[in-house]
Amino acid sequence: MEQKKMHWDRLICDKRFGLEEYHDAKKGVRSDFLRDYDRLVFSSPFRRLQNKTQVFPLPGSIFVHNRLTHSLEVACVGRSLATEVGQRLKVKYAGADWVDKFDAIGEIVSAACLAHDLGNPPFGHSGEKAIATFFSEGPGAGLKELLTQEQWYDLTRFDGNANAFRLLTHRFNGRRPGGFAMTYSMLASIVKYPYASSLAGDKPKFGFFTSEQADYIKVATELGLISRPGPNGEVRYVRHPLVYLVEAADDICYEVMDIEDAHKLGLIPTQQVIELFLDFFDTDRRKRIEDVMEHVDDPNEKIVYLRSAVIGALVAAAAQAFVEGEEDMLAGNYEGSILDHIPQREREGYARCNALSWERIYRAADVVDIDLAGTSIISFLMEKLVHAVRNPQYNYSQLLLSKVPQQYEVDAPDLYGKIQAVIDHVSGMTDVYALDLYRKLNGMSLKINN
Repeated sequence: MEQKKMHWDRLICDKRFGLEEYHDAKKGVRSDFLRDYDRLVFSSPFRRLQNKTQVFPLPGSIFVHNRLTHSLEVACVGRSLATEVGQRLKVKYAGADWVDKFDAIGEIVSAACLAHDLGNPPFGHSGEKAIATFFSEGPGAGLKELLTQEQWYDLTRFDGNANAFRLLTHRFNGRRPGGFAMTYSMLASIVKYPYASSLAGDKPKFGFFTSEQADYIKVATELGLISRPGPNGEVRYVRHPLVYLVEAADDICYEVMDIEDAHKLGLIPTQQVIELFLDFFDTDRRKRIEDVMEHVDDPNEKIVYLRSAVIGALVAAAAQAFVEGEEDMLAGNYEGSILDHIPQREREGYARCNALSWERIYRAADVVDIDLAGTSIISFLMEKLVHAVRNPQYNYSQLLLSKVPQQYEVDAPDLYGKIQAVIDHVSGMTDVYALDLYRKLNGMSLKINN
């Protein structure tokens, strides 16, 4: 039997989700993929990322990354990485009548990088965990018998990646069909785990909620993604190859930039960061970098210079690894991430960064404090809002629901839809808004004139 294989001619598609009947293959001044990028930059969910925690508490007297600055940097790295890959693939497929489509993958990947964190709730990854555990071990546990098994998996394994796909595709109240009406290729490029929540197992990662499953199938079918259903027929596909580039750009940025932030905050001494970053290079390149740093006195600027060199080295290594693994990706047989396949020096350097991050950053007191506070705040808001949508006849419920934006379907006909409306609202909050609402509901920030 012939081995199934995906094809770039189908994988790169500028058809817009929800606006398929208006698709026009003619090119304008801006490509549809550039329009994706611009549409995201001007969107409210993207702007709200400026007040969502990346790792360290916000705001502070020293600049650290938030979700917005992180996403912008990932988009820059993703564009560079994808552009380099596109140039190499154009050579490989020279002569194909569709080969110029590779010119677009930098645009697709940069837009996907902008969108990859849109579904993340406030307070970093602790926000995701807080929503999931509200149902698995908190006040929401009693709702299990009122939902289907698939819906329960969606809630107890809540994932920001799946939420981003919903945010971009769902038709919220008052919105047009297709949500943001993004291109098919861009939408597929943000889904790192292209399977249903029932297949997530112990790792709470999946690509789409039950409510958006048909939408993902539609995208996957159009692009020719390979389907590999679960043991009981559950929906599962292999990744779109460009997902690997989005993932690599994200991994490179958060690992390297978190260390730069930690250095600025005094959590890691300058010399330790210098040695950590220099270990990415061979003897000759290391010597040239050290010579340049001799002319720089500011410790922060030394780290900035080294950081840019490390990112450049990882981008080059990742581009090469992608091209080498491209055939396996198209066949759906690629194992691990791109960074698992880069040369040993860069791979070991990245692993050392990761180990130091877990030792000195992710368990730092300020980070743990945000996790604790964020979990308490989100759990409290979830409890109040879920109670309100289930009991809208109560006066308190009516007052609370009046504060929920009209786009969220708090009056959905079924319980799952009502709960999703709550999650849509909570996950869209900024850290500051969530904290402010928490204080108001607890009577801690009430203004009374004498």
